[in-house]
Amino acid sequence: MPETFPVTAAVELAVVERSGFVESRHSGSAVVLAPDGTTIASHGAPGAAVLPRSTLKPLQALACVTAGASLGGERLALATASHSGTERHVAVVRSILEEAGLTEDDLGCPPAWPGDSAARDEMVRDHAAPSRLRMNCSGKHAAMLLACRASGWDTASYLDPSHPLQLHIREVIERLSGERPSATAIDGCGAPVHAVTLTGLARGIHRMGTSSERSPFALHRTAAALIAAVREHPWTIDGPGRPDTVVIERTGVFAKTGAEGLIVMVAPDGTTAAAKMLDGSSRAASTVALRLLERAGAVTTADADRARTDLGLAVRGGGQIVGVIRPVV
Repeated sequence: MPETFPVTAAVELAVVERSGFVESRHSGSAVVLAPDGTTIASHGAPGAAVLPRSTLKPLQALACVTAGASLGGERLALATASHSGTERHVAVVRSILEEAGLTEDDLGCPPAWPGDSAARDEMVRDHAAPSRLRMNCSGKHAAMLLACRASGWDTASYLDPSHPLQLHIREVIERLSGERPSATAIDGCGAPVHAVTLTGLARGIHRMGTSSERSPFALHRTAAALIAAVREHPWTIDGPGRPDTVVIERTGVFAKTGAEGLIVMVAPDGTTAAAKMLDGSSRAASTVALRLLERAGAVTTADADRARTDLGLAVRGGGQIVGVIRPVV
């Protein structure tokens, strides 16, 4: 059976400190690429395969645009999001579907409550039911449907791994990661997710983050536009006060979290960090990736600390701050 790296190959990446006592440890693997794409730091087993989960979304969104989806600005940024389901997010997803001549019913992602507590409370007060539009992957799915419409592909089967769109997505992943996926699984939203190494994932995101909108190649122009769109509209990729949005707003770093403890970040200079927490927890992922970029000189300590202040890393006891979740790499 395909699998990721074992416990024996992992290294400690972060600890949870309470009243001066280390009560929990997060182990995993991580890798840092320099602006020129060379590996400058390696922890654990970054050469082992991982399921990238939502950290794959930038590559999936890129493939949707190169397959014909007409997306720009907030709509392009939201195509790569794991959004919190606010009304603002939902409005953008609806606009993508409307351009495709489709509705919420055409989305293949499952109905869900929004991650944003205010939006959820409002839905409860209105006696509303979970919605496919509120599911955090609805922007990705809407972009996939728009790509299918543009290319004349069937929309009902767009999540089938053998569908032309999914085959195109796989080709883009292979091209940018430099790897052939070692396995294909079904993500939580129902879309195919392809296993690549953590280094391969970092390479793919690095190539997007260092692309130029003046490139002679359409793939790289689109990649640059996508990264720029997310940095210009950081609320789209996650939500107000949520980790990826906080990191982008405070540091200018492109950040994308994935389920099961995955994270990728690309600094403005192209330095790229990717990490996988082996226990599947994401609570330390952002601070670990920030520390890796900080140690590489791509993010200032002041900016990293400013982001950490708003990342919910404080450990509380009796209503008081008694500790912190901190990186140890």
